Amino acid sequence: MGPTRWAFGWAPGHVTGIFLPAAESPDPRARGSIGGGIVLDSGVRAVARWTPGSDVRLRVVDDSGHPLPISREVAERLRGSRHGALDLVLTHDFPIGQGFGMSAAGAVATALAVGRLFGAERSRAIEAAHRADLSGGGGLGGVAAILGGGVEFRIRPGIPPWGRIVHRPWPGPIWVGWVGRPIPSPRALADRGLHRRIATAARDLPTLLDDPDPRRLFEAGERFTDALALARGALAGRIDRLRRAGAWTMQTMFGRAWLAVPPTARVDRAVRRIVEAEGWAARRCRSARRGPRAGLLPSAPRHRPPPSLRGFRSHRDPVEP
Repeated sequence: MGPTRWAFGWAPGHVTGIFLPAAESPDPRARGSIGGGIVLDSGVRAVARWTPGSDVRLRVVDDSGHPLPISREVAERLRGSRHGALDLVLTHDFPIGQGFGMSAAGAVATALAVGRLFGAERSRAIEAAHRADLSGGGGLGGVAAILGGGVEFRIRPGIPPWGRIVHRPWPGPIWVGWVGRPIPSPRALADRGLHRRIATAARDLPTLLDDPDPRRLFEAGERFTDALALARGALAGRIDRLRRAGAWTMQTMFGRAWLAVPPTARVDRAVRRIVEAEGWAARRCRSARRGPRAGLLPSAPRHRPPPSLRGFRSHRDPVEP
């Protein structure tokens, strides 16, 4: 039947600053959203194992053993009718359901890992991830957004070549933090009243996409957060405090979480002081330099437990330079 084979896939996380759903096309590859956000240098790693055999078995879980239905659909699409055991374990650097693009990143990491095992074209793997993320309600355009690094602008919805995404570098630090329980994306995206509010809040999006500039995106993201008015309680208080410290700050879409971009080193130090003094669950990272990647593994990888996401503090941040 052949030997056991191993592969990995990695995809970056992502925070949307402003967006407008665009799902009217009959072709799923041209559906998603227009908008902009920032691609993070932390995300999701998928490790895949394929053992040929007479049985048909599929297991797709996170590193705690919880099932991941969107990534499972991706694996099913790419495995096809092959007989054997396909096992995937995904490690997430951020909480799921807090607007950090973990569903899309997991779908892409899974697709690239399984694609490497079976020799699938990269474009086919990305299409499988995009379709699964759309059908599972994980997001609207998250897969397209993370195919490159830096600050991204979705000019035309969908994955390339149907969609068009422009990427701009952003060298400075980025802070993210979360407050309270996640917001499931399928529930939020099914709310038609919220869609109407999004359309109103994103009125200046065409002007931004005509001149895609990171600083203008961060300003538009603040206005979008304020117009939607989904941030309440502790989350609203933290956004306000970080803005008063001088950082561009917005709510992640959709999550009880925030993203803060310090424009200067002085503001970066101010954000650090606030986070550490208050003991917030937060993390300092940077924008990704490039998009997803994958490769074959010579043998079973050594297990490295992921950093705990509960009470994560900036002074323990492994990605901080």
